[in-house]
This record gives sequence, C-alpha cells and structure tokens, in this order.
Amino acid sequence: LGPEHVRDVVTALGPTRLGHGVRASEDPALLDSVVAAGISLEVCPTSNVCLGVYRTAEDVPLATLLEHGAQVALSADDPLLFQSRLTDQYEIARRLGLSDTALAELARSSIRACLASPTSKRRWLAEIDAWLAGPADQETVVPVSSGS
Repeated sequence: LGPEHVRDVVTALGPTRLGHGVRASEDPALLDSVVAAGISLEVCPTSNVCLGVYRTAEDVPLATLLEHGAQVALSADDPLLFQSRLTDQYEIARRLGLSDTALAELARSSIRACLASPTSKRRWLAEIDAWLAGPADQETVVPVSSGS
C-alpha cells in the first residue's frame, strides 16, 4: 500500500518487526525513523514479485534498505504458496550483488531480528562466522541450522 501505510502501522502499533515493510524505502524520512526505532524489516523478494509489489526480484530495494542501515530479516514468506525457500531468497540477494560478507551480515541481521532463544542465536551466529571464515570454494549460500 505504499510508505504512507508503513508510516500508519509504525505510528499506530509501534512494532519491533515489520513484515513486508519494503515500501518504507520510498520515503527516506520514514526509513530513517524505522531504522532509528530499531524496527526489523522482513523482506521476501519472491513474494514481493508474486504479489505484484515489484515487477522483478531486481526491483526489490534490498540494497537500499541495507545501505540505509535497516535491520533486514530475509524471509521466504510462504514457501508452499510461492514455491520458494529461504535459500532461494539468498540466491536472489547474491544476484543483486551482495558479497559473502554482505550475505553473512544479512543472515546475522535475520537472526538478531528473530524471537529465538539467546542460546540458539549465539549458535547460529557462530555458524555464520564459521561459514564466512571457511574456504573460498564453499557454497555461496549462508547455511543456517534447520531449527531457524
């Protein structure tokens, strides 16, 4: 519905995490306030395209959100409906130009935004660090435990 709807939701509900808040990228002042409030944005490139929010995955403003300092939680939304898993979303992020370091930070951001226990979060963050420190010929998709 656009940035005005995101603004209304943020004002009325004061969320800590906002699903499909990508349209905040269209209003820099709104995006500033979302970032300043520490609101995590759940970004689901495949569903954004399937639902007609953006024409192609390349149009999803993931880079804009990250460059602006938004805490982004990459998500697959509804994998059965959209026929796309979380690893597919990371492959899209890779196609959008994210390096291994940026993918790792995106995964860390997703973990920081989740409601899992601190113990689980520490374990998953350590897995990301190990992946990033691993050999260069490893897969380009950040592995995250099946419990996430």
